Amino acid sequence: MKGTLWCLHGAVGQAGDWQGFGVPGWSVKRVDLWRFLDCCPMTMPEFGRALNAEAAAFPSTIHSQLSTSSRRVLVGYSMGARLALHALLDGGPWDAAVLVAPHPGLEPEVERAARRESDAEWAGRALGGDWQEFLALWNAQAVLADSTRLPPVSELRRREVARSFIDWSLGAQEPLWERLGEIRCPVLWCVGERDAKFRALAERALPLLPRGELWVAPDSGHRVPWDAPQAFAAKTGEFLERVLS
Repeated sequence: MKGTLWCLHGAVGQAGDWQGFGVPGWSVKRVDLWRFLDCCPMTMPEFGRALNAEAAAFPSTIHSQLSTSSRRVLVGYSMGARLALHALLDGGPWDAAVLVAPHPGLEPEVERAARRESDAEWAGRALGGDWQEFLALWNAQAVLADSTRLPPVSELRRREVARSFIDWSLGAQEPLWERLGEIRCPVLWCVGERDAKFRALAERALPLLPRGELWVAPDSGHRVPWDAPQAFAAKTGEFLERVLS
């Protein structure tokens, strides 16, 4: 094996969303993000440090037993890609990253405050509202309406999902635009062809990354790994073969 792909799911998602994703020669670790919030609040920078510590210890406990390479690649989708940015900016043991539709951050404080207010409403729905109604409202958002529907996350995780709307809100995130130049590993920044908002963000971010590449997934919306699963896996494999060979 060449190493491990550490896959971070999106908001209102689950580790199982990555079931079926794979790249020949690589093992896949589907990370349950909710376990990081199951006991107490955690900021995004704190998450980055925690994930990096876990990944740094991984080869000695797993790879040595399986005789695999210790290369580690961070793969994140949407909220998971934002969290991945924090892990990358903390340093960590990452050899490369594949980020799907991350948002480096809102800059005007008025926009951040409005997002915090909006996400607090989502948190209230997730924590105390009807779970199926909450999921239906989430999937009806314009950014997701044109994408593949993912299996629903369990209602048993509603507390952690609600907490993520507070701790990991885009409104709580410090803008990362000026720090993107600190990410030294190769980064494949992915966005769907139909995802106009995140294409614009990607086009602004790419010149700021020392080793960044942009891939626009044909005929895909926001959920690239599930809208175009074969193309996404093939592009990930091609990218890693090229930059890590």
